[in-house]
Amino acid sequence: MNYKMIGRFLSAVLAIEAVFMIPAALIAVVTKEGSLALIFAGCIGLIAAVALVLYLVSRGAKARFFAREGLACVGLGWIFISLFGCLPFYLSGQIPHFIDALFEIVSGFTTTGASILTDVEALSRALLYWRSFSHWLGGMGVLVFMMVFLSDKGRDTGFTLHILRAESPGPEVTKLVPHMRDSSILLYGIYIVLTVLDFLFLVAGGMPAFHAVCLTFGTAGTGGFGVLNSSMGSYSPYLQWVTTVFMLLFGVNFNIYFALLLKRWKNVLRDSELRLYFTIVLCSIAAITLNIRPMFPSLGETIRHAAFQVASIITTTGYGTVDFDLWPSFSKMLLLILMVVGACAGSTGGGIKVSRLLLLLKSVMRHIRKSTYPQKVETIRVSGQPISEKVLHATVLYLSVYGAVLGASFLLVSLDPFSVDTHISAVLACINNIGPGLSAVGPTQNYAGYSVLSKCVLIFDMLAGRLELLPILCLLNPATWRRR
Repeated sequence: MNYKMIGRFLSAVLAIEAVFMIPAALIAVVTKEGSLALIFAGCIGLIAAVALVLYLVSRGAKARFFAREGLACVGLGWIFISLFGCLPFYLSGQIPHFIDALFEIVSGFTTTGASILTDVEALSRALLYWRSFSHWLGGMGVLVFMMVFLSDKGRDTGFTLHILRAESPGPEVTKLVPHMRDSSILLYGIYIVLTVLDFLFLVAGGMPAFHAVCLTFGTAGTGGFGVLNSSMGSYSPYLQWVTTVFMLLFGVNFNIYFALLLKRWKNVLRDSELRLYFTIVLCSIAAITLNIRPMFPSLGETIRHAAFQVASIITTTGYGTVDFDLWPSFSKMLLLILMVVGACAGSTGGGIKVSRLLLLLKSVMRHIRKSTYPQKVETIRVSGQPISEKVLHATVLYLSVYGAVLGASFLLVSLDPFSVDTHISAVLACINNIGPGLSAVGPTQNYAGYSVLSKCVLIFDMLAGRLELLPILCLLNPATWRRR
């Protein structure tokens, strides 16, 4: 294990976090919250000092870097930014318990949107900003951002692809262009452009600028932290439709946008994952609209709420316009299924990803055909491209581990005195990075009632779900830390 290289990465991650915490400190100054500004300044100084110490200790790190170093860097990086990122909440006393503060910031960075706050509007503006900005930074991935700076003059130095594969969602990660640094720049360029467009559309609809900034961060990162207790319910139909559209856009594989930039229209039109993604969305909206039609005065309002909740759940954003926990059982069950499905690979959304569902469906169909014609040799293709057996095996392995973690988490949180649907939806909402569940953790409720043990389990689920399980699980494997 190349410990010095890991130290170098952690120092860079913490330095980036310290820089991005500065705007929150400035907001505290502008809003005349002097004590909070000092707390942010102290946290920035502490994070910068730890980053400097790690940098000095890791000087002279050898460039030898392999998959396990990549996994360890990603897992530890997310743990470090969470432990330091929660300090402003805790030290300010606005979230007085450390585990609660850690839960809140992990939920932010992992773009989950699950909250322990009973009154969001009581939080100071600086903390609301930092809370929402954690979505934006975690949505694309802080280490993907770091790739822009750490590659040597645009050349890959042996570790960039390991880092990107460990942090990015989906069954397979490839370069958009020959150099990983350039790929990272393209990814964040697309991310920033979509973020700015979302902000402009919200402001054009009359949303206050501060609300627009925070809600844009939550939409871009598919996180779901709002600034009002009613989430998106208090805003106009226009603003709800804008958010619906952008949630769906951020749930699309960013490779699609790259293909659009290159005018590769055929690649976009024949993309199997994209077609399945929008097919699921449209069918779900239609089904829920029919199911909840008697609950709303007009068909237009029914479609708007159905579309918003489907977009919010499948992209794992977690915003709400109404309390969908009051909807009929069919609609709630369909939303639970969408929680598991999630968005596209290569997007900011969570869940098992539409690409894995597609591979699973094609594998099942191949197995059925092979049962009828045992001698037939068939290669699974997605978007016209053959899929290797290695990727299929990795997909089955991921789903197996996913199920095991899901079951263990459910058993542990079941020690708390809540209903079964509360526990099931809470675990699903956290491991799939969604936020709201059903019953006691529904869209108008929160996670404050869970015990410290359950909150720790759900924190683990949020991190494991965001990082696709492997980086977090590798940290628990003693073999990861052995020297070669």
